[in-house]
Amino acid sequence: MFIGHYAVGLAAKRADTRVSLGTLFFAAQFLDLLWPVLLLLGLEHVRPDVGATAFSPYDFYDYPISHSLLTVAGWSMLVGGIFLAIRRSWRGALLIAACVMSHWVLDLLTHRPDLPLAPGASSYVGLGLWNSVAATVFVEGLMFVAAVAVYLRTTRAKDRTGTLAFWGLMALLAFIYIGGFTAPEPVEGKAMAFGGLSQWLVIPWAYWIDRHRAPHSHAVTVTEK
Repeated sequence: MFIGHYAVGLAAKRADTRVSLGTLFFAAQFLDLLWPVLLLLGLEHVRPDVGATAFSPYDFYDYPISHSLLTVAGWSMLVGGIFLAIRRSWRGALLIAACVMSHWVLDLLTHRPDLPLAPGASSYVGLGLWNSVAATVFVEGLMFVAAVAVYLRTTRAKDRTGTLAFWGLMALLAFIYIGGFTAPEPVEGKAMAFGGLSQWLVIPWAYWIDRHRAPHSHAVTVTEK
């Protein structure tokens, strides 16, 4: 899943308008921001496997640090805890932790049984939505469109940048998504890792967007005591 993870970040803005879209995107995509770093360090591995699933021509055969259920629970608490230490907001921290955890849940929906429950475990899970391109695009596309609608109902542009920067990023994410499953040939592990690292550029872009948008008057902003 790709734009589905960003959909979580967009929709989560409604839960706490004080948390920047950049932070929400970082949390929702944290596992896939960490994963390419681990690939380049040789701590995790992936290989091309045309036909592995209809949607993704890769065999994710070794990624227990970034994508096992046990470690993801740990990453969720760590990232949420760091947010709590910096921002002193329990509501925001729980939201961030939930966004990190949501990544594994969505991957559970899409992946074939290749998600480990814990490092060294012999049990793998995955519901296999990727076995159908049409179903994957429908589910993920619907999530993304709905999340964009939620974000636009939650925030308003303060200036022209708030509109153009937002739609520019949405168009880029859609373009990357379409290109990902229509590419003629899969790439090797290191090339994939460098491509994955490019997602880090989305984070400052999202912070930039958020600085040029404000909560709608009907959006709920919680003030903690």
